[in-house]
Amino acid sequence: MDSNVSERRVVVGVDGSPSSDAALRWAVRYAGLLGATVEAVTAWELPGLYGWSAPAVDTDVDEDEARQRMRQGLTDVLGVDAADSVRTHLVHGNAADVLLRAAEGAEALVVGSRGRSGFARALLGSTSQHVSQHASCPVVIVRSETS
Repeated sequence: MDSNVSERRVVVGVDGSPSSDAALRWAVRYAGLLGATVEAVTAWELPGLYGWSAPAVDTDVDEDEARQRMRQGLTDVLGVDAADSVRTHLVHGNAADVLLRAAEGAEALVVGSRGRSGFARALLGSTSQHVSQHASCPVVIVRSETS
């Protein structure tokens, strides 16, 4: 995730969930207002991968396939033209740590909240809670329309 320091960036965590799709749409709109570049970041850890990737088998990860699924997911959410303007990063590691590193120097870090029904809806997911407490830039937590 090498970036020109003077470039304005909005980093968004994506994992294929409805709240991540909503966060991606929000990040693209916000970046448009700022004249910033959107960087979509997906983090994966073994033993299992979620969202665009199936659980790992024999600790073998097909990163090319995961990148293609990530790109297809962006296209499904944003359309071809908007998806082509988004930089993508597929990074091995803990999601919160990966997002915090990616967001250094960014205008904002945008993540989805995986709220559930009832009382749990008021609670943040562990990743969104962690990045909101430790990011060096503003953090926006977006709920999906169905949350």
